[in-house]
Amino acid sequence: MKLLLATTLALGAAMPVRADTICEWMDFARKALPDRPPQGQLTMIRDGQGDHSETKVALAMFEALNAIDHRYKSYVGMPVGSAAADQQTAAMTAATEVLLRLAPGNRTAVQESYDLALAGVAEGQAKADAIAIGKQAAAAVLALPDIDARVKQADYRPLTTPGQWVPTALPVLGPYTVAYRPWILTSASEVRPPAPPALTSARYATDLEEVRRLGAMNSKERTSTQTLMARYRINSDEMPALREMMDQQGRRLVDNARAFALYDMVGDDAGMAMADGKLHYNFWRPITAIRNADKDDNPATSMDSGWVPLINTPMHPEYPCGHCIGAGATAELMTALGGKKPAWGVRIASGSLGTSAVQVTPDWDEWARQVSFSRTLGGVHYRFSNEAGEAMGRKVARLGLERVLQPLPAAEVRPAS
Repeated sequence: MKLLLATTLALGAAMPVRADTICEWMDFARKALPDRPPQGQLTMIRDGQGDHSETKVALAMFEALNAIDHRYKSYVGMPVGSAAADQQTAAMTAATEVLLRLAPGNRTAVQESYDLALAGVAEGQAKADAIAIGKQAAAAVLALPDIDARVKQADYRPLTTPGQWVPTALPVLGPYTVAYRPWILTSASEVRPPAPPALTSARYATDLEEVRRLGAMNSKERTSTQTLMARYRINSDEMPALREMMDQQGRRLVDNARAFALYDMVGDDAGMAMADGKLHYNFWRPITAIRNADKDDNPATSMDSGWVPLINTPMHPEYPCGHCIGAGATAELMTALGGKKPAWGVRIASGSLGTSAVQVTPDWDEWARQVSFSRTLGGVHYRFSNEAGEAMGRKVARLGLERVLQPLPAAEVRPAS
């Protein structure tokens, strides 16, 4: 019932088409879709649906709208449809068809929400054409495979000597995380960074010392503001910033659908590139490095056998920084789509602190910088890993803008009527 009311109130078809229609359907999709695959390798995914479900909702809405208001290159080869088709109906039909397939536990709520919204649209050719276009777009997107069968999935094997105990918790990055079919990249390793600094290098010693001082649970050098930043930035919610951009005057519904599709496609590929780098280098986390600094052959590092980070260390290798990849990708993409320094500021909510208010930074580069530094302040990443991750994310975003959903030449644009 909660899902039904949320979508009905936000998307009643009797309302005028609003720039946030796509946001509302994406909000609904996030509620309706099942949780992402459970962490760890006990539930490995070797085929079928996975983390790309949200992206498929966004892409299906884009393809449906782009067939009506034809301004961008189709990802699935969607043919141009009727310019007079009702755009809101096409978008919500495409989203519904994907959700009915990928959110089986919420099929009733999805169908009822759609039926109620559709009931407010006047009968006629525009409605009929829109429904057909939405269904065609969803079918084309759903036909795309999730897993690349050519990629061999290798199970993670903990490093140890025969007979010696090691912690038995497996990393959250199962083998499927590098086997998804990329939306943009040629492979998971296309943007793999160079190796981290050698343990005996000056750069390694400098960055290890920084995280030892600032990232410790009981650090005396980290300010109270920095402590709050480390906790607030554990998980971020960019929806406030996306909504602000999409509500700006002059944007078309297809522009907003494209923005969301790119946001999710870039995010998926950035995540896959992160998994590739981490599993390839298998680099140790600060808690391991600091407690074993007497074994790194670097006289400039200091061992602290009882050192504990401010926040919990994620259960996967350290290099490169995943949060930094995501922040770099988002900052680069949003700068291209809405400007580096929006007049309304960069408004980001916290996904880790449920009762916190939306925070505002002056521009996207500053937000990305804060996200990256927060990982050192939290005691889980080195600065060199932050820099490598942010650079990777920005590269994925640039490749996304270059390779998919590109604006059409003026001669090929066919606006909606």
